[in-house]
Amino acid sequence: MTISRRNLLKVTAAAVATPAVLRAHDALATSGSVKISAWTDYIQPNIIEKFEGETGIKVELSTYGSNDESESTVRAAGGKGFDVVFPSITNAPNYLDESGDNYFAPIPAEVNADAIIPSFLRDSAVLGGLHRGKQILLPFNWGTEGITVNRSAFDIADESISYGDLWAPEAKGKAAFRQKSVIMGTGLYLDAIGEVKSNRMLDVYKTEEDARRVWGGITKWIMERKDNFGAFWNNATEATAAFKEAGCIIGQTWDTTGLLLNREDSSYAFRAPKEGIITWLDSFGILRGAENRDQAIAFMNFMLKPEVGGMFANNTGYNSAVAGAADYATEEFKRQFNEVYTPDVLSNMWWWQADTPFFAPVRNEFVEIITNA
Repeated sequence: MTISRRNLLKVTAAAVATPAVLRAHDALATSGSVKISAWTDYIQPNIIEKFEGETGIKVELSTYGSNDESESTVRAAGGKGFDVVFPSITNAPNYLDESGDNYFAPIPAEVNADAIIPSFLRDSAVLGGLHRGKQILLPFNWGTEGITVNRSAFDIADESISYGDLWAPEAKGKAAFRQKSVIMGTGLYLDAIGEVKSNRMLDVYKTEEDARRVWGGITKWIMERKDNFGAFWNNATEATAAFKEAGCIIGQTWDTTGLLLNREDSSYAFRAPKEGIITWLDSFGILRGAENRDQAIAFMNFMLKPEVGGMFANNTGYNSAVAGAADYATEEFKRQFNEVYTPDVLSNMWWWQADTPFFAPVRNEFVEIITNA
């Protein structure tokens, strides 16, 4: 992967100064509505209020808590019912109809794709952003999965934090994780210690036989340590509740979970495991069956404004893919970013890859074993 590992809070200045990014992209509509389907914490009230106030377009928002939920909803409706959807870019191959066409339309020329950090836009092509040579999804934001730990209950030094800490004796009955993620994080740990070799988990994308070998070995190892299971989560709300309500002291979580907990209580810390922090790239695009195309373009252009990217980052703790958005981030956001994403961390990121046809079905078989333990 060629996405820059430099501190992305500082890498945007040159891009923001270019005329292409600064040129106006006028909304094609000033009335009507736009139907949005997004992750539960993405489009918060302050963003809706600002968009509606600036454009006169009403937002009709639906939310989901997982890529699987979004994909099944879009497929069940035949790609209709929504205008703009926010999938993880690596899941784009899962939005195909029976003919092999993607439910997402090519990005209209009126959408200000130049507002995106150039390296993200470039690399989106190999992560799933293109279909049959045409850009169908634009990078929107990026974030990570690492370890959130309550240091008042389980004190681990930054340089020692590992996915293996989920299975330490101190975490018995108190480890939180999403099942489909923990087999990746634990896999990185087991590969690092030579227990289950996987080429840093890239083998699970290679062949179905390799995927079964690797995930089978990881699942067996996890099941032997199932006494550490504290809570499963599948969305941001459940992840937070695992710590605040279920009594978990450590978990493999999205960055926003640990960062938002840290804002409430400094005992919580989100840190990168030494095996490499798992990194994802989310995107957005317009469905082929969108009924409100002009309003959808207006919404995408609004979300691609640097000040809105900064607002989004402040709301969620995720990192915007919009050039210049970091200039609008709060000092608290910048502090947390710099604490977590040190140069060493940024040089050791593990990126989710584009799904292969067997990837999700095989993974889900082993996820079920863990879930039903």
